[in-house]
Amino acid sequence: MTALHDPVERTALLTAALRAVETRREDRLYEDPYAATLCGDTGMALLGEVRAAAVTPGEDGTLPSTPDYNAIRTRFLDDLLQRAAAAPGTTQIVLAPAGLDSRAHRLDWPGHVRWFELDRPAVLGHKRRLLGAETPRVDRREVAVDLTSPDWERDLREAGYDPAVPSVWLVEGLLYYLPGNEVDRVLGRIAALSAPGSTIAADLVNEAALTQPHMKGLLDVFAGWGCPWISGTDDPEALFARHGYEVRAVQPGEEGADFGRWPDRVVPRSEPGVSRVFFVHGRKR
Repeated sequence: MTALHDPVERTALLTAALRAVETRREDRLYEDPYAATLCGDTGMALLGEVRAAAVTPGEDGTLPSTPDYNAIRTRFLDDLLQRAAAAPGTTQIVLAPAGLDSRAHRLDWPGHVRWFELDRPAVLGHKRRLLGAETPRVDRREVAVDLTSPDWERDLREAGYDPAVPSVWLVEGLLYYLPGNEVDRVLGRIAALSAPGSTIAADLVNEAALTQPHMKGLLDVFAGWGCPWISGTDDPEALFARHGYEVRAVQPGEEGADFGRWPDRVVPRSEPGVSRVFFVHGRKR
């Protein structure tokens, strides 16, 4: 029985369930041998709710592939982090929030990297209980904080993070759950801790994804859990530029974010009124 009951913590269980399902596929884009343990029966039940909501009444099709999207996102970010870590100057990687991510355990990392996982105490404690016997493949350091708390920067520094040294930050599965002003605040706080040349990667949605009728079933599930999607942007480059980052935004299905698994048409960004997901990555100036 899981100890995670908070609405936002449910999304961590859902993501772990999606990774467990992907791992069982013959054409899997990655392998996460820890995901099934981390999600448990509760995570699989949450995934069942999402699958039921994704079925379009009266049609054979479903919403744009939640499993495929999550598989592509995970693989895209796996590759990005491993490329960044291979650079000798990369000594710090920060997952904010970490959720039930197991990259520190399932992937190989260079010995010069320190790996920081920021998340609520309940999430990190859940992971520790279930993976306690497993040895991470990197110098992994837990920072038990809420990213909306006023002083998590102090806890990160005390764990050994050096803001004077370039770092890599992964902000996965968070920004669309925050109001727009809080998105800016979180990105601003990350930027203030990031030396020039630091890398950032994140996923976010556009404004149409919050209102399109075909998204309603999925969004209603998240709202019912108490963690609705509440913000999006049609100009992610400008959002990150406000905080000193020069980024590129890629949609699933575009070059470098497909892996042969995106089944839907990629609509050019010039076409309005289309729900979109962006994988954003770039560097601090």
